[in-house]
Amino acid sequence: MQDVQALPDDRELALDQVGVSGLRHPIVVLDRAAEKQRTVADISMSVSLPREQKGTHMSRFVEALAEHHGEVTMRTLPKILRDLRERLDADSAHIEVRFPYFLERAAPVSGARALMDYECAFIGELEGERDDFVLRVRVPVTSLCPCSKAISDYGAHNQRGYVSISVRTGSDSRGEPALVWIEELVELAERCASAPVYPLLKRPDERHVTMQAYDNPVFVEDMVRNAARVLRDDPRVVWFEVHAENHESIHNHSAFARVSWGG
Repeated sequence: MQDVQALPDDRELALDQVGVSGLRHPIVVLDRAAEKQRTVADISMSVSLPREQKGTHMSRFVEALAEHHGEVTMRTLPKILRDLRERLDADSAHIEVRFPYFLERAAPVSGARALMDYECAFIGELEGERDDFVLRVRVPVTSLCPCSKAISDYGAHNQRGYVSISVRTGSDSRGEPALVWIEELVELAERCASAPVYPLLKRPDERHVTMQAYDNPVFVEDMVRNAARVLRDDPRVVWFEVHAENHESIHNHSAFARVSWGG
């Protein structure tokens, strides 16, 4: 049977990335409390394509993922990327795994418990002998405006916002990426905001969260700086980016701030 994508190409144009996207697949990720958590990911995988090759073999991407049984962590990504590069005889390989991660959260007063989901991603790239791995977590938070509080006789405008934290870690003693838990980044984002967002609140909880936010007003600038200061002092972290965005409740726009550090 003819293998068309293996035919030569004479246009002399190498491609940076070619692969599959929108691949939904069950995965297993590390969970600080339960050791492992099962979820469903949206996965993109790609490799570089040399100028003399017409196409890549798309089925091999799915084969590589299947052979790793869906276990995707910062420590298994290097193996998946090496497998992709070898299977497809490529110079570089890239993978992005986006997934919801669930944590059971307790309301601050009543203790009512429910699951909360957080948008997470593992991003990995392998080029030559250089590999790169990033963990990204997007956390919903409540923010209350310091300026509004300062100028108002009572009350202050507040809104839901999002703090996104991306980190690149150094290597541990075994040469693997140092482990930063998703839960750590969730907790950091919430500490930098006026108050957390909860999946379930009773009336006493709503009162508590409302007053907590009022007692802790922050701008988006404050949130990214507060998070950056903690990440900069973490010996595991060699690079980070923090992005905060408020969906303003009294303005017809959103406010955002971003900071990055390291290499």
